[in-house]
Amino acid sequence: MKKISGGVTAPKGFQAAGIAAGIKKENIKDMAMLYSTAPCAAAGTFTTNVVKAAPVIWDRDIVRGKGTARAVVCNSGVANACTGKEGMGYCRKTAETAAALLDIAAEEVLVGSTGVIGKQLPMDVIAAGVKTLAGALSDSEEAGALAAEAILTTDTHKKEIAVEIFLGGKTVRLGGMCKGSGMIHPNMCTMLSFVTTDAAISQELLQKALSADVQDTYNMVSVDGDTSTNDTVLVLANGLAGNPEITAEGEDYDAFREALHTVNEYLAKQIAGDGEGATALFEAQVVGAESREQAKTLSKSIVCSNLTKAAICGHDANWGRILCAMGYSGAQFDPEKVDLFFESAAGRIQIIADGVAVDYSEEEATKILSEKEVKAIADIKQGEASATAWGCDLTHDYIRINADYRS
Repeated sequence: MKKISGGVTAPKGFQAAGIAAGIKKENIKDMAMLYSTAPCAAAGTFTTNVVKAAPVIWDRDIVRGKGTARAVVCNSGVANACTGKEGMGYCRKTAETAAALLDIAAEEVLVGSTGVIGKQLPMDVIAAGVKTLAGALSDSEEAGALAAEAILTTDTHKKEIAVEIFLGGKTVRLGGMCKGSGMIHPNMCTMLSFVTTDAAISQELLQKALSADVQDTYNMVSVDGDTSTNDTVLVLANGLAGNPEITAEGEDYDAFREALHTVNEYLAKQIAGDGEGATALFEAQVVGAESREQAKTLSKSIVCSNLTKAAICGHDANWGRILCAMGYSGAQFDPEKVDLFFESAAGRIQIIADGVAVDYSEEEATKILSEKEVKAIADIKQGEASATAWGCDLTHDYIRINADYRS
């Protein structure tokens, strides 16, 4: 497997477009479209929030129904959440408008929305945007980048990736783009992620691969503890690579899963590192656990701790906050056996051994914690299992961004 340039248009048969339709102010890109020239197996995972936005329900019903799709229309600026029957009707109208232009069925069009909750979509703007998008579709790398830009809200940069693998003697590609910066918490976040692939794989195995991988990627991310109403991850597979269709678990399925994991993990880390107001990606790795679930619980508790996140912002090796967060996680462990390390591009330093502080240099620790990506590694010495979670530091800018987000 190798990483290649591009995003969602890297696989064969996928086209994209991104435009400024006029939903947002100041001519900012706010609508995107993905389209496959061939029918696709479609898989998806969605928010666990009881309050689900209309597009989440629309997409969920399609994925769990026929499990096929050809296109995705996504807008940013308005979430179409808490909008009642009118909001659901707007999902259908968006899909029908796109379907007529693309000569496909409305039920082959998935929709995504992100932005302010409670506002109705400006359907005249949406309909005009869909028409413009359909006419601008291209399989170029630039078109994929424009689509990745158009789905952003408070993100500071676009997030995209493409990889290439070989399956059954054929070159297979996967491309992805996502958005996410705030209202991010494990069990899906204010996050939209779209992955395309030209692999031939059954819908059942595509869904199985995605559902399993989400647990170790997007569900291990937290920015602020808020689980959104709109979280959606969609994967479309059109089979145009020509590999023998993957219909059973085995070597090809494992290779596909590994590639999907690479895409999803990269996008998940991009979301964590681009948290609202963040200056650093904060990674927590728990090793030496009795079970993977124990390790996941502990690592997520560390990245979710506001006190720990504030310490990372201040480049402060305040290890007591990490041990405290582990202690209230609900997972059982012996605090008197814990070793803790901080690591970054500037080096690695041990902070505690067997639950108590070692003689370390605060100056060196601060240097390590001043990098753009920092990691805390906790060894609880109980077994062989491990897990990693991703978050970010907590800064004054998080408050500034969210204090006036709606107005």
